[in-house]
Amino acid sequence: MKVGEKAPSFSLEAYVAGESKKVSSSDFSGKWLVLFFYPRDFTFVCPTELSALAALQPQFENEGAQVIAASTDSYYSHKAWFERDLPTVKYPVLADTGHHLARECGVLIEGDGTALRGTFLIDPDGVLQYMVVSTINVGRSVHETLRVLQALKNGGLCPVEWKKGEKTL
Repeated sequence: MKVGEKAPSFSLEAYVAGESKKVSSSDFSGKWLVLFFYPRDFTFVCPTELSALAALQPQFENEGAQVIAASTDSYYSHKAWFERDLPTVKYPVLADTGHHLARECGVLIEGDGTALRGTFLIDPDGVLQYMVVSTINVGRSVHETLRVLQALKNGGLCPVEWKKGEKTL
């Protein structure tokens, strides 16, 4: 998957605020999508990112964006972990147990079925506009993801460290 190409479609079981739901990419047609892969449930760095994303979820929603997390863990693993340790997370958490979406997004570590950290900003037409993929040891900046979403929505030439409301080039 490359920037400027259609993002892969998906339909997966997800943990959504205590419930199992089928979540499909088509559910978000016409909206920005923030797809956020993390390596595994019950780990150390991942909950810091997931909590930070939950804290900024209203700001993403104000930008017309749906946040969706994903890992290769099962719905039952998500349920056990999120109910115990991450009750503030209300956005869907995909259970990509078949590894199809992680593979299509280029974040799957084939040897053990873990996903790398991957952040994907998909526009309302389903086209990938931004992606960052990194190793599992270092957490991402959720504020930077929000800033980039705002810059993409602005449509102008946004210089380094540009923030919403500032002039573009």
